Amino acid sequence: MNLHTFPILVTERLTLRKLSKKDSEEILQLRSNPEINKFLDRKPSKTLEDALNFINAIIENDALFYWAITKTGEDKLIGTICLFDFLDDLKKCEIGYELLTEYHSQGIMIEAVSKVLEYAINTHKLKMIDAQTHKDNHGSTKLLQKLNFKKLDDIIENNPNLVLFRLTT
Repeated sequence: MNLHTFPILVTERLTLRKLSKKDSEEILQLRSNPEINKFLDRKPSKTLEDALNFINAIIENDALFYWAITKTGEDKLIGTICLFDFLDDLKKCEIGYELLTEYHSQGIMIEAVSKVLEYAINTHKLKMIDAQTHKDNHGSTKLLQKLNFKKLDDIIENNPNLVLFRLTT
């Protein structure tokens, strides 16, 4: 899988582009927001330096696709979406996403996820895409179900609060 040519994806309202160091303030907002982080098992970012360290780690990792979600015509990051944990032999990966709270409930994430799924399936011929979400994250659960992900009974190792969803193409 060639992850070196980074694709820019465009939808009706959104442009999904490569993450860059100039996104540090918005990444700090995303990764320090208690509302967003309450469903994620990660250490919140506290400083711009934390955000920049995260961005540098993403930029240096060529085993994943990590897009900044922006409104077309604007460069400001409003969320992120990524494909990671590629298993070539199984034609499988995992998807993750987050959105600044002021952009929730506007159909932005379903638009972004739909485009990324289309890319993953058509370009990389993936047959399975997994998503993990917290059992209390009803917005994410609803989004995955709208996109035909099926809830699996698999237990997520070390975290009984997570639920596994899978899209099979």
